[in-house]
Amino acid sequence: MVKLTPELINQSMQFINPCRERELDLRGYKIPQIENLGATLDQFDTIDLSDNDLRKLDGLPYLSRLKCLLLNNNRILRIGEDLHECVPNLNSVILSGNNLQELGDLEPLTQLQHLETICLLMNPVSTKPYYREYMAYKFPHLRLLDFRKIKQKDRKAAIEFFRSKQGKELLKEVAKKSKQSAAAAALADGSAAKAGGGRFANPEDIRRIREAIKRASSLAEVERLSQILQSGQIPDNFVLEQNGSTTNGTSSGGGSDAAMEH
Repeated sequence: MVKLTPELINQSMQFINPCRERELDLRGYKIPQIENLGATLDQFDTIDLSDNDLRKLDGLPYLSRLKCLLLNNNRILRIGEDLHECVPNLNSVILSGNNLQELGDLEPLTQLQHLETICLLMNPVSTKPYYREYMAYKFPHLRLLDFRKIKQKDRKAAIEFFRSKQGKELLKEVAKKSKQSAAAAALADGSAAKAGGGRFANPEDIRRIREAIKRASSLAEVERLSQILQSGQIPDNFVLEQNGSTTNGTSSGGGSDAAMEH
């Protein structure tokens, strides 16, 4: 098992793939969690994290360029609720050979407005009754599901089904299970945050940290801010003033009401 460090990212294979997209190859390291992808500086269209040991699809910084995530053969059980904020232009996500269980587990993916290709082969969820109908209904822009085209007639049939009494009952059951799963996930995330401290950076955090790096007055401050940016996590008691200065603990210089404290 290998930690996903900035050094590993910078040493990994980078190339132009057959789709003429810039790709980063991080497969096969048995990485347990996604972290430090800020070190990519958002320079890749595709990131391959196949054949690792991921249990949750989260921990991504803001990557506006990223179009494709390859996540084959991990152990992914959950998808982060804020995924759409981190990778707003994601077009394709390949999740074959993972452990997604319920249709409601896929709800975070519905927030990805540009998603056209999903693969969930060899996940328990792909064996659920009305799986393809549900996907065609919930993902209006989806073109390929498990490498099979969703045709217009398939989408129309799915819409008709979910307008029926049986379809409405299925949607209620999926929503119920989704809420239960979200509550359990929130509890788990809260416990993890309490144990490890800090939180994931959001796009506004990232923007302000980059501005702070430009205004930094010392090399030590640049390095510290760069490490935070690369990790994608805001430490506890971290304060970032609007003028770009940073402190640990309380803010300096009377700008506390404009500070970001975490």
